[in-house]
Amino acid sequence: MTGTNAGPVYRFSSCMHILPPSFLDELFRVSAVPGIISFAGGLPDASLFDLQGIRQATEAVFDEHGRAALQYTTTDGYRPLREIIARRYYTRLGLLVSADEIQIVNGSQQALDLMAKILTSPGDSILIERPGYLGAIEAFSFYSPVFSPVPPDDEGPDPDYLANIIRTEDPVFFYGIPNSQNPSGCTWSDMRRREVADILSGTDCLLYEDDAFGELFFDGKPRQPVMKHLPDQVMMSGSFSKVVAPGLRIGWIRAPRPVLAAFNRAKQAADLHSNLFSQMVLTEYMTRNNPDEKIRAMGREYGERCRLMTDLIEDMLPDTVGHTNPVGGMFLMLTLPDSMHSMEIFEKGIQEGVAVMPGVPFYVDDGGCRTIRLNFSASSKEQIEAGMSRLARVFRNMG
Repeated sequence: MTGTNAGPVYRFSSCMHILPPSFLDELFRVSAVPGIISFAGGLPDASLFDLQGIRQATEAVFDEHGRAALQYTTTDGYRPLREIIARRYYTRLGLLVSADEIQIVNGSQQALDLMAKILTSPGDSILIERPGYLGAIEAFSFYSPVFSPVPPDDEGPDPDYLANIIRTEDPVFFYGIPNSQNPSGCTWSDMRRREVADILSGTDCLLYEDDAFGELFFDGKPRQPVMKHLPDQVMMSGSFSKVVAPGLRIGWIRAPRPVLAAFNRAKQAADLHSNLFSQMVLTEYMTRNNPDEKIRAMGREYGERCRLMTDLIEDMLPDTVGHTNPVGGMFLMLTLPDSMHSMEIFEKGIQEGVAVMPGVPFYVDDGGCRTIRLNFSASSKEQIEAGMSRLARVFRNMG
Protein backbone atom coordinates (compact mmCIF):
# COMPACT_ATOMS: atom_id res chain seq x y z
CA MET A 1 0.00 0.00 0.00
CA THR A 2 1.59 3.26 -1.10
CA GLY A 3 -1.03 5.82 -0.12
CA THR A 4 -1.78 7.32 3.30
CA ASN A 5 -4.88 8.58 5.02
CA ALA A 6 -3.87 12.03 3.81
CA GLY A 7 -3.87 10.91 0.18
CA PRO A 8 -1.51 9.34 -2.35
CA VAL A 9 2.26 9.57 -2.20
CA TYR A 10 3.38 11.42 -5.31
CA ARG A 11 6.48 9.85 -6.83
CA PHE A 12 8.50 12.20 -9.01
CA SER A 13 11.40 11.30 -11.27
CA SER A 14 14.95 11.58 -10.02
CA CYS A 15 15.55 14.62 -12.23
CA MET A 16 13.23 16.67 -10.02
CA HIS A 17 15.68 16.17 -7.15
CA ILE A 18 18.59 17.26 -9.32
CA LEU A 19 16.91 20.37 -10.70
CA PRO A 20 18.10 23.46 -8.81
CA PRO A 21 15.42 25.33 -6.87
CA SER A 22 13.95 28.13 -8.96
CA PHE A 23 14.49 31.65 -7.67
CA LEU A 24 12.22 32.99 -10.37
CA ASP A 25 8.93 32.21 -8.62
CA GLU A 26 9.93 34.31 -5.63
CA LEU A 27 11.30 37.01 -7.90
CA PHE A 28 8.09 37.28 -9.91
CA ARG A 29 6.01 37.30 -6.73
CA VAL A 30 7.80 40.22 -5.13
CA SER A 31 8.20 42.09 -8.42
CA ALA A 32 4.43 42.06 -8.87
CA VAL A 33 3.85 43.90 -5.59
CA PRO A 34 2.21 47.28 -6.36
CA GLY A 35 4.70 50.14 -6.32
CA ILE A 36 7.77 47.98 -6.96
CA ILE A 37 10.03 49.15 -9.79
CA SER A 38 11.54 45.99 -11.21
CA PHE A 39 14.97 45.77 -12.83
CA ALA A 40 14.88 42.04 -12.11
CA GLY A 41 12.97 40.53 -15.01
CA GLY A 42 13.89 39.93 -18.62
CA LEU A 43 10.99 41.44 -20.51
CA PRO A 44 11.07 43.60 -23.62
CA ASP A 45 9.08 46.83 -23.41
CA ALA A 46 5.48 46.03 -24.35
CA SER A 47 4.91 49.64 -25.43
CA LEU A 48 7.26 48.96 -28.36
CA PHE A 49 5.24 46.02 -29.69
CA ASP A 50 3.75 46.83 -33.10
CA LEU A 51 0.15 46.20 -32.08
CA GLN A 52 -1.37 47.57 -35.27
CA GLY A 53 0.97 45.60 -37.50
CA ILE A 54 0.31 42.35 -35.63
CA ARG A 55 -3.45 42.99 -35.71
CA GLN A 56 -3.33 43.49 -39.49
CA ALA A 57 -1.22 40.35 -39.92
CA THR A 58 -3.70 38.36 -37.85
CA GLU A 59 -6.63 39.54 -39.96
CA ALA A 60 -4.69 38.68 -43.12
CA VAL A 61 -4.13 35.12 -41.90
CA PHE A 62 -7.86 34.59 -41.49
CA ASP A 63 -8.64 36.29 -44.80
CA GLU A 64 -6.05 34.35 -46.81
CA HIS A 65 -5.86 31.00 -45.04
CA GLY A 66 -9.14 30.62 -43.17
CA ARG A 67 -9.53 27.35 -41.29
CA ALA A 68 -6.20 26.06 -42.61
CA ALA A 69 -4.51 28.34 -40.08
CA LEU A 70 -6.19 26.35 -37.29
CA GLN A 71 -5.03 22.94 -38.55
CA TYR A 72 -2.03 20.75 -37.67
CA THR A 73 1.22 21.28 -39.60
CA THR A 74 4.59 19.60 -40.03
CA THR A 75 7.02 19.28 -37.14
CA ASP A 76 9.76 21.34 -38.77
CA GLY A 77 7.45 24.34 -39.02
CA TYR A 78 5.66 26.54 -41.54
CA ARG A 79 7.95 26.63 -44.57
CA PRO A 80 7.27 30.26 -45.62
CA LEU A 81 8.42 31.37 -42.16
CA ARG A 82 11.53 29.20 -42.34
CA GLU A 83 12.31 30.73 -45.73
CA ILE A 84 12.01 34.23 -44.26
CA ILE A 85 14.42 33.28 -41.47
CA ALA A 86 16.87 31.78 -43.99
CA ARG A 87 16.75 34.94 -46.14
CA ARG A 88 17.42 37.11 -43.11
CA TYR A 89 20.59 35.14 -42.38
CA TYR A 90 21.76 36.28 -45.81
CA THR A 91 20.46 39.88 -45.82
CA ARG A 92 21.65 40.58 -42.25
CA LEU A 93 24.78 38.45 -41.98
CA GLY A 94 25.71 37.40 -45.50
CA LEU A 95 25.30 33.72 -44.60
CA LEU A 96 23.80 31.18 -46.99
CA VAL A 97 21.33 29.13 -44.96
CA SER A 98 18.64 26.85 -46.34
CA ALA A 99 15.11 26.66 -44.94
CA ASP A 100 15.78 22.93 -44.62
CA GLU A 101 18.42 23.70 -41.97
CA ILE A 102 15.88 25.50 -39.77
CA GLN A 103 13.44 24.08 -37.22
CA ILE A 104 10.70 26.22 -35.65
CA VAL A 105 10.36 25.91 -31.86
CA ASN A 106 8.21 27.31 -29.06
CA GLY A 107 10.58 30.14 -28.28
CA SER A 108 14.31 29.48 -28.09
CA GLN A 109 13.79 28.10 -24.56
CA GLN A 110 12.37 24.91 -26.09
CA ALA A 111 15.46 24.61 -28.26
CA LEU A 112 17.59 24.53 -25.11
CA ASP A 113 15.56 21.67 -23.66
CA LEU A 114 15.41 19.58 -26.82
CA MET A 115 19.06 20.08 -27.72
CA ALA A 116 20.13 18.87 -24.29
CA LYS A 117 17.70 15.95 -24.60
CA ILE A 118 19.22 14.68 -27.86
CA LEU A 119 22.89 15.40 -27.12
CA THR A 120 23.49 14.62 -23.45
CA SER A 121 23.42 11.57 -21.23
CA PRO A 122 23.69 11.71 -17.42
CA GLY A 123 27.22 12.64 -16.43
CA ASP A 124 28.18 14.21 -19.75
CA SER A 125 30.13 17.47 -19.61
CA ILE A 126 28.51 20.69 -20.80
CA LEU A 127 30.56 23.89 -20.97
CA ILE A 128 28.75 27.11 -20.09
CA GLU A 129 29.86 30.71 -19.71
CA ARG A 130 30.52 32.02 -16.21
CA PRO A 131 28.07 33.58 -15.49
CA GLY A 132 25.55 31.75 -17.68
CA TYR A 133 21.95 32.12 -18.70
CA LEU A 134 19.66 30.84 -15.93
CA GLY A 135 17.10 29.42 -18.38
CA ALA A 136 19.79 27.26 -19.98
CA ILE A 137 21.07 26.05 -16.62
CA GLU A 138 17.56 24.99 -15.62
CA ALA A 139 16.78 23.36 -18.99
CA PHE A 140 20.05 21.41 -19.13
CA SER A 141 19.86 20.32 -15.48
CA PHE A 142 16.94 17.98 -16.25
CA TYR A 143 19.39 15.74 -18.11
CA SER A 144 21.92 15.44 -15.26
CA PRO A 145 25.03 16.83 -16.97
CA VAL A 146 28.22 17.94 -15.28
CA PHE A 147 28.54 21.70 -15.79
CA SER A 148 31.97 23.18 -16.39
CA PRO A 149 31.94 27.00 -16.27
CA VAL A 150 34.23 28.88 -18.66
CA PRO A 151 35.44 32.20 -17.22
CA PRO A 152 35.60 35.31 -19.42
CA ASP A 153 38.15 37.98 -20.08
CA ASP A 154 37.47 41.34 -21.72
CA GLU A 155 36.88 39.80 -25.17
CA GLY A 156 34.80 36.73 -24.35
CA PRO A 157 35.49 33.20 -23.08
CA ASP A 158 39.08 32.71 -21.92
CA PRO A 159 40.61 30.88 -24.92
CA ASP A 160 43.37 29.08 -23.01
CA TYR A 161 40.92 27.85 -20.39
CA LEU A 162 38.46 26.76 -23.10
CA ALA A 163 41.09 24.84 -25.07
CA ASN A 164 42.36 23.08 -21.96
CA ILE A 165 38.95 22.05 -20.65
CA ILE A 166 37.95 20.66 -24.05
CA ARG A 167 41.11 18.51 -24.01
CA THR A 168 40.61 17.27 -20.47
CA GLU A 169 36.83 16.86 -20.17
CA ASP A 170 35.64 15.93 -23.68
CA PRO A 171 32.45 18.03 -23.40
CA VAL A 172 29.42 17.38 -25.58
CA PHE A 173 28.89 21.05 -26.33
CA PHE A 174 29.73 24.58 -25.25
CA TYR A 175 26.73 26.84 -24.67
CA GLY A 176 27.40 30.54 -25.17
CA ILE A 177 25.69 33.85 -25.97
CA PRO A 178 28.20 35.88 -28.02
CA ASN A 179 25.87 38.88 -28.49
CA SER A 180 24.83 40.93 -25.45
CA GLN A 181 25.06 37.99 -23.08
CA ASN A 182 22.43 37.30 -20.45
CA PRO A 183 23.19 38.11 -17.62
CA SER A 184 26.38 40.15 -18.12
CA GLY A 185 25.43 42.15 -21.22
CA CYS A 186 28.91 41.51 -22.65
CA THR A 187 29.62 40.84 -26.34
CA TRP A 188 32.44 38.67 -27.68
CA SER A 189 34.97 40.43 -29.90
CA ASP A 190 35.26 39.40 -33.55
CA MET A 191 38.72 37.98 -32.91
CA ARG A 192 37.47 35.90 -29.97
CA ARG A 193 34.72 34.42 -32.14
CA ARG A 194 37.35 33.24 -34.62
CA GLU A 195 39.51 31.91 -31.77
CA VAL A 196 36.61 29.92 -30.33
CA ALA A 197 35.92 28.46 -33.77
CA ASP A 198 39.59 27.52 -34.16
CA ILE A 199 39.64 25.88 -30.72
CA LEU A 200 36.53 23.82 -31.46
CA SER A 201 37.59 22.85 -34.98
CA GLY A 202 38.89 19.29 -35.11
CA THR A 203 37.21 18.32 -31.83
CA ASP A 204 33.88 16.61 -31.18
CA CYS A 205 32.67 19.51 -29.04
CA LEU A 206 29.76 21.38 -30.63
CA LEU A 207 28.89 25.02 -30.02
CA TYR A 208 25.37 26.05 -29.06
CA GLU A 209 25.31 29.71 -30.16
CA ASP A 210 22.29 31.39 -28.56
CA ASP A 211 21.50 34.54 -30.54
CA ALA A 212 18.46 35.83 -28.66
CA PHE A 213 19.82 39.40 -28.65
CA GLY A 214 21.72 39.53 -31.94
CA GLU A 215 19.34 42.04 -33.53
CA LEU A 216 19.33 44.45 -30.59
CA PHE A 217 22.68 46.20 -30.94
CA PHE A 218 22.36 49.85 -30.02
CA ASP A 219 24.19 50.95 -33.18
CA GLY A 220 22.02 48.71 -35.37
CA LYS A 221 25.08 46.90 -36.79
CA PRO A 222 25.04 43.08 -36.72
CA ARG A 223 28.05 41.08 -35.55
CA GLN A 224 29.23 38.00 -37.41
CA PRO A 225 28.34 34.77 -35.58
CA VAL A 226 30.75 31.98 -34.76
CA MET A 227 28.61 29.87 -37.10
CA LYS A 228 30.17 31.74 -40.03
CA HIS A 229 33.54 30.16 -39.24
CA LEU A 230 32.33 26.67 -38.23
CA PRO A 231 28.91 25.91 -39.77
CA ASP A 232 29.13 22.12 -39.42
CA GLN A 233 29.83 22.31 -35.70
CA VAL A 234 27.45 25.07 -34.55
CA MET A 235 23.79 25.03 -33.56
CA MET A 236 22.46 28.60 -33.61
CA SER A 237 19.12 29.58 -32.09
CA GLY A 238 17.12 32.75 -32.56
CA SER A 239 13.81 34.15 -31.41
CA PHE A 240 11.10 36.61 -32.35
CA SER A 241 10.36 37.16 -28.65
CA LYS A 242 12.70 40.10 -28.17
CA VAL A 243 12.03 41.87 -31.47
CA VAL A 244 8.35 41.21 -32.28
CA ALA A 245 6.40 39.76 -29.33
CA PRO A 246 7.22 37.04 -26.76
CA GLY A 247 3.57 36.00 -26.44
CA LEU A 248 3.69 34.45 -29.92
CA ARG A 249 6.24 31.93 -28.53
CA ILE A 250 8.09 31.39 -31.79
CA GLY A 251 11.82 30.82 -32.13
CA TRP A 252 14.06 28.63 -34.26
CA ILE A 253 17.20 26.57 -34.32
CA ARG A 254 19.62 26.31 -37.24
CA ALA A 255 21.78 23.22 -36.98
CA PRO A 256 23.82 20.76 -39.06
CA ARG A 257 21.40 18.38 -40.75
CA PRO A 258 22.30 15.22 -38.75
CA VAL A 259 21.67 17.17 -35.54
CA LEU A 260 18.48 18.68 -36.94
CA ALA A 261 17.11 15.24 -37.86
CA ALA A 262 17.48 14.04 -34.27
CA PHE A 263 16.10 17.33 -33.00
CA ASN A 264 13.04 16.96 -35.23
CA ARG A 265 12.27 13.54 -33.75
CA ALA A 266 12.51 14.91 -30.22
CA LYS A 267 10.33 17.89 -31.14
CA GLN A 268 7.68 15.61 -32.64
CA ALA A 269 7.60 13.50 -29.49
CA ALA A 270 7.34 16.60 -27.30
CA ASP A 271 4.50 18.53 -28.97
CA LEU A 272 4.12 17.52 -32.65
CA HIS A 273 4.76 21.09 -33.82
CA SER A 274 4.77 24.72 -32.74
CA ASN A 275 1.66 26.89 -32.97
CA LEU A 276 0.81 27.13 -36.67
CA PHE A 277 -1.39 30.18 -36.24
CA SER A 278 1.44 32.15 -34.58
CA GLN A 279 3.80 31.05 -37.34
CA MET A 280 1.41 32.31 -40.00
CA VAL A 281 0.87 35.61 -38.18
CA LEU A 282 4.64 36.13 -37.99
CA THR A 283 5.02 35.27 -41.67
CA GLU A 284 2.40 37.85 -42.64
CA TYR A 285 3.88 40.41 -40.26
CA MET A 286 7.43 39.99 -41.54
CA THR A 287 6.21 40.12 -45.16
CA ARG A 288 3.95 43.17 -44.85
CA ASN A 289 6.17 45.37 -42.68
CA ASN A 290 9.72 46.64 -42.55
CA PRO A 291 10.82 44.77 -39.42
CA ASP A 292 14.46 45.89 -39.65
CA GLU A 293 13.52 49.54 -39.27
CA LYS A 294 11.38 48.79 -36.22
CA ILE A 295 14.05 46.55 -34.68
CA ARG A 296 16.75 49.21 -35.15
CA ALA A 297 14.48 51.77 -33.45
CA MET A 298 14.00 49.35 -30.57
CA GLY A 299 17.77 48.90 -30.26
CA ARG A 300 18.32 52.67 -30.22
CA GLU A 301 15.70 53.09 -27.49
CA TYR A 302 17.24 50.37 -25.35
CA GLY A 303 20.63 51.98 -25.87
CA GLU A 304 19.35 55.28 -24.47
CA ARG A 305 17.94 53.50 -21.43
CA CYS A 306 21.17 51.57 -20.90
CA ARG A 307 23.26 54.74 -21.06
CA LEU A 308 20.91 56.44 -18.61
CA MET A 309 21.23 53.53 -16.20
CA THR A 310 25.03 53.38 -16.41
CA ASP A 311 25.26 57.17 -15.93
CA LEU A 312 23.11 56.88 -12.81
CA ILE A 313 25.18 53.97 -11.53
CA GLU A 314 28.33 56.07 -11.82
CA ASP A 315 26.67 59.16 -10.30
CA MET A 316 24.68 57.55 -7.48
CA LEU A 317 26.30 54.27 -6.39
CA PRO A 318 29.59 53.89 -4.48
CA ASP A 319 32.83 53.90 -6.46
CA THR A 320 33.42 50.34 -5.25
CA VAL A 321 30.50 49.14 -7.40
CA GLY A 322 31.49 48.26 -10.96
CA HIS A 323 29.36 47.61 -14.00
CA THR A 324 29.56 46.12 -17.47
CA ASN A 325 29.12 48.35 -20.53
CA PRO A 326 26.72 46.65 -22.94
CA VAL A 327 26.60 47.56 -26.63
CA GLY A 328 23.26 45.82 -27.09
CA GLY A 329 20.65 43.64 -25.50
CA MET A 330 18.60 44.18 -22.36
CA PHE A 331 20.89 43.63 -19.36
CA LEU A 332 23.95 44.85 -17.53
CA MET A 333 25.71 43.46 -14.48
CA LEU A 334 26.96 45.11 -11.30
CA THR A 335 29.96 43.87 -9.33
CA LEU A 336 29.84 44.48 -5.58
CA PRO A 337 32.58 45.04 -3.01
CA ASP A 338 33.50 42.13 -0.73
CA SER A 339 31.49 43.65 2.12
CA MET A 340 28.18 43.21 0.28
CA HIS A 341 26.10 40.19 -0.78
CA SER A 342 23.72 40.21 -3.74
CA MET A 343 20.92 38.48 -1.78
CA GLU A 344 21.08 41.18 0.88
CA ILE A 345 20.86 43.86 -1.81
CA PHE A 346 17.82 42.06 -3.24
CA GLU A 347 16.04 41.83 0.12
CA LYS A 348 16.73 45.42 1.14
CA GLY A 349 15.85 46.60 -2.36
CA ILE A 350 12.35 45.16 -2.02
CA GLN A 351 11.94 47.11 1.21
CA GLU A 352 12.88 50.29 -0.69
CA GLY A 353 10.56 49.48 -3.60
CA VAL A 354 13.05 48.28 -6.22
CA ALA A 355 13.69 44.70 -7.38
CA VAL A 356 17.04 43.50 -8.73
CA MET A 357 18.24 40.05 -9.79
CA PRO A 358 20.95 38.54 -7.55
CA GLY A 359 23.77 36.95 -9.49
CA VAL A 360 23.79 33.64 -7.60
CA PRO A 361 21.39 31.69 -9.91
CA PHE A 362 23.57 32.46 -12.94
CA TYR A 363 26.55 30.52 -11.58
CA VAL A 364 26.86 26.73 -11.62
CA ASP A 365 29.77 26.76 -9.16
CA ASP A 366 28.28 28.59 -6.16
CA GLY A 367 29.52 32.00 -7.30
CA GLY A 368 27.59 35.18 -7.94
CA CYS A 369 27.22 36.53 -4.44
CA ARG A 370 29.07 39.70 -5.54
CA THR A 371 27.09 40.31 -8.73
CA ILE A 372 23.65 41.70 -9.61
CA ARG A 373 21.88 41.71 -12.96
CA LEU A 374 19.87 44.78 -13.93
CA ASN A 375 17.33 44.91 -16.77
CA PHE A 376 16.89 48.26 -18.52
CA SER A 377 14.52 47.30 -21.35
CA ALA A 378 11.25 46.91 -19.45
CA SER A 379 11.35 50.21 -17.54
CA SER A 380 10.71 53.71 -18.85
CA LYS A 381 13.39 56.35 -18.42
CA GLU A 382 11.36 57.87 -15.58
CA GLN A 383 11.16 54.47 -13.87
CA ILE A 384 14.90 53.95 -14.34
CA GLU A 385 15.61 57.28 -12.64
CA ALA A 386 13.23 56.54 -9.75
CA GLY A 387 14.42 52.95 -9.38
CA MET A 388 18.10 53.87 -9.36
CA SER A 389 17.38 56.50 -6.70
CA ARG A 390 15.82 53.77 -4.54
CA LEU A 391 18.74 51.43 -5.20
CA ALA A 392 21.16 54.18 -4.22
CA ARG A 393 19.36 54.43 -0.86
CA VAL A 394 19.93 50.72 -0.34
CA PHE A 395 23.67 51.14 -0.83
CA ARG A 396 23.80 54.24 1.40
CA ASN A 397 21.95 52.47 4.20
CA MET A 398 24.32 49.50 4.00
CA GLY A 399 27.23 51.88 4.53
